[in-house]
Formats: sequence, C-alpha cells, structure tokens
Amino acid sequence: MICRVCDSRELEPVVDLGFQPWCNNFLRAEQVGKEPYYPLRLLFCRDCHTSQLDYTVKKEVMFGDHTYLSGVTKSLSAHFSAVAARVDQAFYRDRKDKAVLDIGSNDGTQLKHFQALGWEVLGVESSAGTAKIASDAGVPTLNAFFNQQTMRGIGRQFDVINASGVFFHLEELHSVCEAIREGLKPGGVFVVQFLYMKSIMENLAFDQIYHEHLLYYTLETVEVLLQRHGLALFDARLEPIHGGSIIAYATHAGTRPPSAPLQAMRAAEQASHCNTIEAYHAFSDRIRQVKARDVAYLTSAHESGKKIFGFGAPVKGNTLLNYFGIGPDVIECLVEKNELRRGLYSPGMHIPIEIEADLEAPPDIYYVLAWNFKDEILANNQKLIAQGVEFYFPVDPQAR
Repeated sequence: MICRVCDSRELEPVVDLGFQPWCNNFLRAEQVGKEPYYPLRLLFCRDCHTSQLDYTVKKEVMFGDHTYLSGVTKSLSAHFSAVAARVDQAFYRDRKDKAVLDIGSNDGTQLKHFQALGWEVLGVESSAGTAKIASDAGVPTLNAFFNQQTMRGIGRQFDVINASGVFFHLEELHSVCEAIREGLKPGGVFVVQFLYMKSIMENLAFDQIYHEHLLYYTLETVEVLLQRHGLALFDARLEPIHGGSIIAYATHAGTRPPSAPLQAMRAAEQASHCNTIEAYHAFSDRIRQVKARDVAYLTSAHESGKKIFGFGAPVKGNTLLNYFGIGPDVIECLVEKNELRRGLYSPGMHIPIEIEADLEAPPDIYYVLAWNFKDEILANNQKLIAQGVEFYFPVDPQAR
C-alpha cells in the first residue's frame, strides 16, 4: 500500500481493532449474521505523518445508501448555523450574489442555514434516499459522488465550497481535491471540517476509527494534502462538535496570509508531538486499557441484575461494541430517535434498535454511545437522571 496523501511506502501499523463489519451497515432481521467483515487497522506514514486505514471498503458500498441524517441532532444543526453565519459575515457580508457548494450535503441541514442568509446553494450527496430528503425540503441536491468529473459536469465555480465531516471519507482523495481547486472562484473559500486526530488521541475517542473514515488529519497532515493541489489554509479553529473538530478555511495558494490563530494552533500541535509514531503507540496502549475498564463495568452491572440500554446508535458506537465484544446479552437494545433505523440491528453485535418514543420504561443504565452530544443528552434527560437512571459515557472529553 502507498500513503493516500503523499504516495510514500513508509507505512507502519499503529492501531489494530480487529476484523469488523462496516459499521454503518445496520441490518434487517433477515440479514443478521450475514454481514461481511473487514480489517480495521490504522497505519502511520513516516514521511507525511498522516494516519490512515490500510483497507478500503468501496464507496459504493458505504455511501450509496445510508441512514445517517444531520438534522436529527439539534446541537449539530446549531453548529452548522454558526459556521454559515461566520462564513457569511467574515467573507461575504456585503455581497448579494453568493453561491455555496456542499460536498456530502446529507439531508441539506448545512445548506438550509446558508439559504436563510440569502445564498444560492447546491448539495452533492451520494445517498439517493438522503438526497431526496434534501430536495424535497427545498435544497437543490445532485445525487452523485463528488469528484473531478462531477465538478466539471456542474460546470461553474462557487464562492464557497463546504466539506463537513466528509473530507476524511474520500476514496478518490486527489480527484476531489482537484475538483475543489477547479470549482473554487479566485479568492473563494474552501471550508473543511474534520475530526482532529490530536483530539481523538487526547480524548481516547478510538471509536471514531471506522471504515468510512479512511484518513485521520492533523493540521500538519491536511496542509500537506492541500498544498499538493495548489490550496492553502489561512485560518482554523478547534470546535467541540464531535468531541473535537477543526473548522479550517483554505483558498488558492498565495492568496491569503495565515491568521494568528492558525499559526498558534500549528505551534501547539507541534509542541504536543501528536504527529509522531510514539504518540500513536501510546494511544494504542490506552485503547486496550479502556477496553478492560468498560468490559469489567458492563459485565459487573449486568451480573448484578441491572438493565442496560445503549443511548444512540451512532456508527462509531459499532466500532466500540465490536472491539469490546459487547452484545445483546449485556446491552439489551440501542435507543434511537432516527426513524430510518427502526427495527434494525447493529452490525456485528446484532443489538436491536428501539425508537425512544416507543420505550415503555427506562433502563437502570444508559451506556451513551452518542457521547459527542453529551450536553444535549443530559439536558434532555433530567427527569430520568432525577429518577436514578445512570448515564455512563465511555468517552468523555469534558473529563480529560
């Protein structure tokens, strides 16, 4: 294998989570036990320092149809609203004719916030069902995989191109980067939002490693990629969404100088040594420790007669459950709001999914797989907490 970013062959395994199913492959009853498994291993590139998976589940399998919807979670929609407002105010406050393209636009939640500010919008979404949800809601959406060919088919340039939580998914990485370069107007802004590997390691959020996430960026490594395609960062911010995400702003190289916040973040990143192989080996050791801790906690609670439900059925939760080997004998069900997952089962562990509104009684313990929305979850469940229901967070960035 060659590095997905720099084409180096100097790659070394650093994290091995075993063989796992594709974690967004939620199953119907007749599919249980028939799902394929793939290696889930993280490699470190000794040349450009990018961490990445060594196995690619084809994009047509993972993204041709899926059940994730951005609009289900209020805090994510609020985050998207803030991003749109900042882009509008910082770069295009006095412009009336302004257009934004969203890559992997999902149900159109991000673009709705741009529409509210007077932007012309276009989404590109690979999932046919999700693209239809967006289109039906009044968000123009092209059902396609975004790449250079797609961009040339669109045949125009945009003031802003947005990639929220999709830039680390890209099987056609360099084609997409070229498409962004071609589709961005001179002086235009590319807004790229990605899970920050430094935060993943600090928070021990290893469940964010799964087959959809082919790459795990730091500022250093994303800059290597962008520079290869004539793009350059000029600003970046660390936001708490998803346990720690970078919201970075790029444009054509040589157009804008780097901001003071970006320079400060670069310096802090280098001081942390997160771009070293030693940091990844330490991360791997800590993953094994948290497995031992949580398996012991769940097993003890189950043996003492406590009823345990999973809170949420996020894709990342399946990485955790499969690596821990925790199934329906311990966690009876996963509780979801997303109606698209009604009646389905988690891949690998085959835990049934129940819709929150249908529950007759709460459990003794909610094992919170959707930990990245901790504040919203706790705020919405004060009555249950007062009744003595425990909310256990396997990953808790606020505690570190």
